[in-house]
Amino acid sequence: MSNAYNRPDQLSAALREEVLRAAKRLGYTGPNPVARSLATNRAGAIAFMLDTGLRSAFSDPALSITLDALAATVDPEGHALLLLPGGDDGGPRADRVLAAQADLAVAYSLADGAPALRAVRDRGLPLVVIDQPVVPGSARVSTDDRGGAVASARHLLELGHRRIGILSAQCLSAPRGGPLSAAEGLGSRFRDNRDRLAGYLDTLAEAGIDADDVPIWETSGLSIEDAMPGARGLLDRDPRPTALLCMSDQLALAAVAVARELRLDVPGDVSVVGFDDTPAARWADPALTTVRQDLEGKGRTAGELALRLLAGRRPPRAVTLGVELVVRASTGPASIR
Repeated sequence: MSNAYNRPDQLSAALREEVLRAAKRLGYTGPNPVARSLATNRAGAIAFMLDTGLRSAFSDPALSITLDALAATVDPEGHALLLLPGGDDGGPRADRVLAAQADLAVAYSLADGAPALRAVRDRGLPLVVIDQPVVPGSARVSTDDRGGAVASARHLLELGHRRIGILSAQCLSAPRGGPLSAAEGLGSRFRDNRDRLAGYLDTLAEAGIDADDVPIWETSGLSIEDAMPGARGLLDRDPRPTALLCMSDQLALAAVAVARELRLDVPGDVSVVGFDDTPAARWADPALTTVRQDLEGKGRTAGELALRLLAGRRPPRAVTLGVELVVRASTGPASIR
């Protein structure tokens, strides 16, 4: 019977079908996965660690695209995904990681120093990092966040904008939202936020725009709803920015929605730039100018790194994927009104 389930190539098709019919009559549904795990010393699962709760995490389509590509890569090899939601520490609770039945961990954009990372190390689990943080001995795939931010800021400067605001993703591990100083933002526990903010501010500084003159608003989450108060805080000020740099497409869509509420034209009154190039960026009205990162490639690469580690092979050096600025209808020349 074991061959019928585990090694079907050892039996003829007719004999296997007869064995499976007999097993069904007896109420046998196949090998016990717990027993198999004990025998192989493998759980057959990969712990996917998030920096925030599921509601917030899955409001970000960039995560969904990346996760889907990762799952499609590891599933054919028999590896399931175990989702571990994050909390106020910028990652899952350490005790959840210690108890997780998994053979490998994937850290998705966790905060620096998240206790979950120490738990992974204490268990001796192989680790793949997507985006952040940098963990010695792990395999990592990330995006050129700084390069994308530089291209975004340069684009707005070339259009003549000088009053530019920044709508930032959450920089601190505890949920919050409000005005943010450049120093606070550059001290974020999230590396991608630090890199994007530094890319924006350094490029503006090269054009003579001091960081203290750039209004920055931190959002309390990743969704459009969470980001709207921040967009409102930037657009309902005097003088109003003529352009906004947004750290994700979701934040940029929130900015467009708030501009519409305030009867501002995009891009006539305010230009908006996003980051990610999710599907929503293309069908937005107006279509978003944004930084395209290879989200599917990121997930696929993370899956390939995971399979390499599970096979006992040494991980390659960190993989950094390139970005591209995609100019669409949400940006235009600075308003002179």
